[in-house]
Amino acid sequence: MLHTETLGSGPDIIFLHGLFGAGDNWRSVGRALSEHYRVHLIDLPNHGRSDWLDEPELSTLASIVNDWIKQQGIQQYHLLGHSMGGKVAMQLALNPHDGELQKLIIVDISPKEYPPHHQDIFKALREADLSQLKDRKAVDDAIAHLVTDTGVRQFLLKSLYKKDRQLAWRFNFKTLEEKYQAVACAPTVTQPWQKPTLFIKGMNSNYITEADRSLIMELFPKAQAKVIEGAGHWPHAEKPTAFIKILANFLSQ
Repeated sequence: MLHTETLGSGPDIIFLHGLFGAGDNWRSVGRALSEHYRVHLIDLPNHGRSDWLDEPELSTLASIVNDWIKQQGIQQYHLLGHSMGGKVAMQLALNPHDGELQKLIIVDISPKEYPPHHQDIFKALREADLSQLKDRKAVDDAIAHLVTDTGVRQFLLKSLYKKDRQLAWRFNFKTLEEKYQAVACAPTVTQPWQKPTLFIKGMNSNYITEADRSLIMELFPKAQAKVIEGAGHWPHAEKPTAFIKILANFLSQ
């Protein structure tokens, strides 16, 4: 079962978060849009408050999101995905799906396979014995030697919660590590997505490169791109005003 949060009213827009994240990572952006849109913040399987899943392939995740859309009776919608969620969003768009997907927004990810690059995070999560760590500060200290970026640690720590009086992670990092390739791979393609698509890149991020342009245009012929200066892989969190302006302009076109 998917855990979701809905804000506002109007045309539907669905948000899919990235690896180790949750739907509430997008709450501030969602609130900014909620005056004019009905915003759905989804916790993907193995994340947040949604169920854990042993087989987290992109096609499976896209199918689960598609089933949720059908169950909600949503006829027309826009879809935004960041990082891993962007892969899921692309997978849904590139394969038959329910409802009418009108516009697609992909944040700082390309439709290609990525080499493993979260090894230090997984190692830190494995080594951090939450049964012996009593608070968020203790966990922060325990993972700092492997996860040296303060921003990344703070992002991970958002998924800490108390379960039976003991700290636990809301994401299923064991399965995510074991099945890492399932989400690091490229989406499978039934046919190109022929409707308006926006790729938003953080200037300081290397997740989308110039070499990806031909593949993006092959799969998303109506794609356009925006680059946010001074932002990395989380442009919506690092430069929210610029991000929301770009998103709102694209949706209103």
